[in-house]
Amino acid sequence: MQEPKYKRVLLKISGEALAGEKHFGLDFSVLDQVSEVIKECAAMGVEIGIVIGGGNFWRGVKNGEGYIERTRADHMGMLATAMNCMALADVLEQKGVPVRLQTALEIKEVAEPYIRARAVRHLEKGRVVIFGCGVGSPFFSTETAAVLRAAEINADVILLAKNIDGVYDSDPAKNANAVKFDSITYEDVLARRLAVMDSTATSLSMDNHIPVLVFALKDPHNIIRAVSGEKIGTIVKE
Repeated sequence: MQEPKYKRVLLKISGEALAGEKHFGLDFSVLDQVSEVIKECAAMGVEIGIVIGGGNFWRGVKNGEGYIERTRADHMGMLATAMNCMALADVLEQKGVPVRLQTALEIKEVAEPYIRARAVRHLEKGRVVIFGCGVGSPFFSTETAAVLRAAEINADVILLAKNIDGVYDSDPAKNANAVKFDSITYEDVLARRLAVMDSTATSLSMDNHIPVLVFALKDPHNIIRAVSGEKIGTIVKE
């Protein structure tokens, strides 16, 4: 078994990635593969916190703007993340992985309220902790939530699993000559306005000195490669 480079990680998974080729809802083959890899990482001794987006069901600004007031639209997005978190928690539990789900909005019938000390204790006991409902406030993305939770639990790194395999100098879907970075600084990301995370999340990771490793979730085993320190994706750091 590979030796992990990181002891404690915050894994951010986009909701769209969980939809797979369906592009909406949940692709259970993807959930199964991702859960299997998370199980393997936990077996390596890695302490894992997870934040999941909700874009496979609802994106507050994109889906609600012009029709639903922004604050309410964002709260709907938080509930979308809770559904994704519950689905991942269930699949992980079926595989024998101990899981705790904590939400920033109180949904006590299905999840614990987010309490930092309790989350850290769960991690120390080897439980995977899934953080739902973003930061619990509108106008903040789940990427910002991922950075905030990473800072609160003292994660060694943020693993940003996306539909793209790293950070490019332009959109590779529109520019065939786009150049991928192996490494880039937070300042360059902000100055170039690169679509890694939103500016709030990038600034927060910079202020708290948390490196962000961006890679593609298309092959879920990239998560294992990431925690093992293999050269993959793009690292955003100081």
